[in-house]
Order: sequence, then C-alpha cells, then structure tokens
Amino acid sequence: MRTRSFTVEQADACVPRLRLLLERVQRNALRLHREREAVAMGRGGDPGAIRIEDVLAERPELRRLVEELDAAVGEIEELGVELKDVDLGLVDFPAVIDGVEVYLCWQFGEDRVRFFHRRTEGFAGRRALRGLPPAPEVQ
Repeated sequence: MRTRSFTVEQADACVPRLRLLLERVQRNALRLHREREAVAMGRGGDPGAIRIEDVLAERPELRRLVEELDAAVGEIEELGVELKDVDLGLVDFPAVIDGVEVYLCWQFGEDRVRFFHRRTEGFAGRRALRGLPPAPEVQ
C-alpha cells in the first residue's frame, strides 16, 4: 500500500476531524484504563498485567466502549495519518519538504500543523515549519 503524502494545507484540513476523533479516543482510552485498574484492584494484581480480554470477561458491557475506541482509531488511520501517542494526542502526516521525506507533526490542542520532523526522528526532533504566522497567544 502506498503511503499518502500531505501538504501542510491538506494536513491542516484534517485537524478539525482529528480533534473530534482524538477527543473520543482519549476519553474512551481513559475510561478503559480506569476499568482495567478496577479489575486489577479487585484481583489484587498489577493493572499492566491485566489484558483487555480479562476486563471484558469481567465487564462485558465494556465491549461497546472497546468497539468505539477501535472505530475511532480506524477512522484516524483511514485519513492516512499515523497516530503516534494517544495520551499526548500526537499525530504524524507523511510529507515531503525540499525533497526530504518527513512527518508533519500535530499535537492535540494545537490550532494547526506548525511542526515537522525527519522520519528517523521523533517528537523531540520536531522543528517549526518556515513561513507560518506565529501561533496565537493563549489567554
């Protein structure tokens, strides 16, 4: 499968949809995390050792939550972007800048795509895109 390549404008056009989807993913992931902790506490175990299947076996009503979470992640992936971190809301858009394959980088809460990083780097390597107006002041 060929990877889609985004322009900054195309990536920015995806931000409103991504914002809605990521909000849903984060909300459902947090609830699932809390349910996993509750199951672990009931068993006297480590939440990290509790599989989702274990949670669903004890609380089958959560299956719909897992399905909603999977559907939202699927919608994000269908856009052609890469969801890098659910908790931080990091999304990368494959792109080419000056002939170099990069990722345009957007984080939940940002108004638009303002950063990029080389494909071999991660979030720590992100740099500001040239030629963009400054980010608005947060009041």
